[in-house]
Amino acid sequence: MRFLVALLLGTSFVVAAPLAHAADSSKTVDAGIAFLRKAQEENGTWSPKTGTGVTSLVTTALLRNGVSPSDPTVAKSLKYIEAQVQPDGGIYVAESTNKNYETCLAIICLKEANKDGKYTKAIANADKFVKGLQWDETEKAEKSDVNYGGAGYGKKNRPDMSNTSFLIEALVAAGNGPEDENIQKALVFISRCQNLESEHNTTPFAAKVNDGGFYYTVAAGGETNVLDPDPNGGLRSYASMTYAGLKSMIHAGLKADDPRVKAAKTWIAKHYDLNTNPGAGDQGLFYYYVTFAKTLNALGDKTFTDSKGVAHDWKAELHEVIAKRQKPDGSWLNANQRWMETDPNLVTAYALLALSYAK
Repeated sequence: MRFLVALLLGTSFVVAAPLAHAADSSKTVDAGIAFLRKAQEENGTWSPKTGTGVTSLVTTALLRNGVSPSDPTVAKSLKYIEAQVQPDGGIYVAESTNKNYETCLAIICLKEANKDGKYTKAIANADKFVKGLQWDETEKAEKSDVNYGGAGYGKKNRPDMSNTSFLIEALVAAGNGPEDENIQKALVFISRCQNLESEHNTTPFAAKVNDGGFYYTVAAGGETNVLDPDPNGGLRSYASMTYAGLKSMIHAGLKADDPRVKAAKTWIAKHYDLNTNPGAGDQGLFYYYVTFAKTLNALGDKTFTDSKGVAHDWKAELHEVIAKRQKPDGSWLNANQRWMETDPNLVTAYALLALSYAK
């Protein structure tokens, strides 16, 4: 069928050579799990200076790779996370300035561990908490406000694509469907962070790049994390935010024929690559791997066809590139220190999470 479509469109269609990875995959994952077991602190945390964030990510990665909630390592970290449940329903360390970020990651983690309903109440209360942090009418933000629908690291922080995508993922984990009003509000913000001029994005940035990709935030005057500025004053697109945007639109119920979805997929097809975070080089490379895997998993296709007509077995390719980057001790690191990717606990969690979505 894909060949027929390509033929009708007048494009070539090539299937990338399959990669053998299944046998080596378990060894890669097992080595990563072994590293994280050794790296855990006595109180059940990993990289505790980051609050609950890295601990939630690591615990989720372990759970998604088959480690049981009753396993001593996971049980210890879950006990720590549960101890950070605050009276307002949020799950974060005291005095945290990253309450949305920490709570969203904790919701996703507890959902993975909630096999017997133990965390149902905590998840429900946390769901209400993060909804209360979202920029909307309760913050006197009308729909015309560029902050509207977005989420930042905490209550007072300007919203951004990364935190808003975590918010949507957490709301889905808590049981909210596409029709949820908070997910639909988030879609308003997400759409305004896309380089696509339409009725959904009438901001001054929309037409300056207009390539269908996504940038970091439209708020606070606009910001992208790409170092090379756009000569027209636009905000350059890059892959990790584009995949995050596409994943968020899927969770918000947009269909394949929606112009926003089509434009994002076109950008991804044009910039398909696993050696870099396209548009950002090696910055945030492992964050990109996780977002790449989650998004293509949400699309539900076994292959992804790039703009040259090559059908990629994306799961096999992702396994291969991640396995090649693993250190002898089982961990992963990014040589580029931006966004904390020189922390082996964080980066190993990213790698294992990516692999869990590419099984």
